[in-house]
Amino acid sequence: MTTICQGDLIESVAGALQFISYYHPQDFIQALDKAYRKEANPAARDAMAQILINSRMCAEGHRPICQDTGIVTVKLKVGMHVRWEADMSVEDMVNEGVRRAYLNTGNLLRASILADPDGERRNTGDNTPAVIHYDIVPGDTVEVYVAAKGGGSEAKTKFAMLNPSDSVIDWVLKMVPQMGAGWCPPGILGIGIGGTAEKAMLLAKESLLDPIDIQDLQERGAANRAEALRLELYDAVNKLGIGAQGLGGLTTVLDVKVKDYPTHAANKAVAIIPNCAATRHTHFTLNGNGPAHQTPPKLADWPEIIREAGGNTRRVNLDLVTAEEVRTWQPGETLLLNGKMLTGRDAAHKKMVDILAKGGKLPVDLAGRFIYYVGPVDPVRDEVVGPAGPTTATRMDKFTRTMLEETGLQGMIGKAERGPMAIEAIRDNRAVYLMAVGGAAYLVAQAIKAARVVAFPELGMEAIYEFEVEEMPVTVAVDSRGESVHTTGPLIWKAKIEGGLV
Repeated sequence: MTTICQGDLIESVAGALQFISYYHPQDFIQALDKAYRKEANPAARDAMAQILINSRMCAEGHRPICQDTGIVTVKLKVGMHVRWEADMSVEDMVNEGVRRAYLNTGNLLRASILADPDGERRNTGDNTPAVIHYDIVPGDTVEVYVAAKGGGSEAKTKFAMLNPSDSVIDWVLKMVPQMGAGWCPPGILGIGIGGTAEKAMLLAKESLLDPIDIQDLQERGAANRAEALRLELYDAVNKLGIGAQGLGGLTTVLDVKVKDYPTHAANKAVAIIPNCAATRHTHFTLNGNGPAHQTPPKLADWPEIIREAGGNTRRVNLDLVTAEEVRTWQPGETLLLNGKMLTGRDAAHKKMVDILAKGGKLPVDLAGRFIYYVGPVDPVRDEVVGPAGPTTATRMDKFTRTMLEETGLQGMIGKAERGPMAIEAIRDNRAVYLMAVGGAAYLVAQAIKAARVVAFPELGMEAIYEFEVEEMPVTVAVDSRGESVHTTGPLIWKAKIEGGLV
C-alpha cells in the first residue's frame, strides 16, 4: 500500500504546468526542425523558423511559448493499492495545482477559463477548473498526464458518426481543409475511432499525449489497421499542400495519431482533435516518495536558427502609412511593422459594435489605424508585455464590415485565414489583413517596446491596448483587392506536390 500526500500531487501538477509552458517536448522540436530544413516554400519556412526561434527563447527565458496558455487537461491512472493522505478531493488537489501554476509570479500564465459559458462568461481568474479524467488500474502508484491545450486548436475539433461502410480517410481529407489554419500547423492530428461519441473524442485527445514516432513507423511498417491509417493519412494530409500556418508547403502535419475502440455494429464514431505548434504535455508518476520533478532539456537540443529577411520584405511605419501605400502591398509579402497599433479581440469587438449600434462614440479613435487580435500574457520583471502572439482571426469576421465601414479602420493583424464574409468586407473597403505567426508569442513580444491600456480595462487580457512596435514581422494575407494567400498558397503547393515539382 502506497500513501500519496495531498501536497505532493498539488506541487507536481503546478510544476508540470510551469514546465510545459516554456519547454516544448523534444520530439516536437526535432520533428519541426526536420520539416523546416526540407520546406521549399519560403513563407512556410520562415513561419517554422519563427516557431523554432520562439521555442528556444522561451526555454531560455522561462516564459510561455504561446500567449494562450491553454485549458488544462489532466488524466490520472490511480493504482488500486494507493491510499491518500489528504483532506481535499483529488479533483480539488489538481485544481489547486493549476491555480498555483497560473498565479506563479515568476512566470504568470494567462487565465483563459470562463465560468457560465453561455451566459456571463466570467473569467475564473486562475485558469481553473481543469478537465480531469480518471482510470482506476492495478498497482500502487499514481501516473499523471498533464496537458495545456490552446483554444485555437481545440476549436478545430471535428466529429462525425459515419456509416460502417464509410471511409475514415475520405472523411479526414474532407475535414482537414475545412479546419483552416487556426490550429497553427504544422502540428499533430489526433484521431479517435469507435466506441461511442464521447469515447471517440477521448481517444483522439489521449492520442496527442503519445510521442512523435511516424518515421519509426514508416521504417518498421504497420502492424494493425490503426497504424496503417496513420501512415496513409500522414502522406495524404501533407499532400494537401496546406503547409505551415496555412501558407502552402510540404508539411502540414508532423505526425498523425490513431486510437480505436470496439463499437456498435450500426456505428463508426470518428473524431479529429489537432494539436498546434504550442504542443504542451508531460507526465509524471507519484510513488509515495514525494513530489515529482520534471527534468529540463538541454538548450543544445534546440537547433540554431537565424531568420533571413527575403527580397520581398519591406518596412512599414504605422504612424505614417497611407491608404495608397496599403494598396501596393502584395499577397505573401513580408512586412516589418514599426510604430503604434491598437489591440482588440472578441470581447472588445463586441463592446465596440454594441456602442456603434446605439449611436455612441468609441473610447478610442480607429481611423487609419491597425488593430491586432491579441490577448497578451501579463508582464513579469522588466517586460513591457508578456508573450503576445495572435489569436484566430475568423472569430472577428462577423464584426469586420462594421469595424471597417463605421470606424475608418485601415487594417487588421491576426492568426490564420479570414472567411468569405471578412474578405468581402476587406475588398469592399480597400483594407488589408496581415498574418502574424501563431506559436511565436514570445518572439513577437520582443518587438513590442511600449504597451498601455486605452479602453475597456475591465476586460483584463481582452482590453484594448496601444502597442508601440519595432520590426514586428507579418505577412500580407489578404490584400486590398481581396486576394488571400490562405486560398492561393495551398492550391499552388498541392499542384506542385501532385506534379512532382518539389
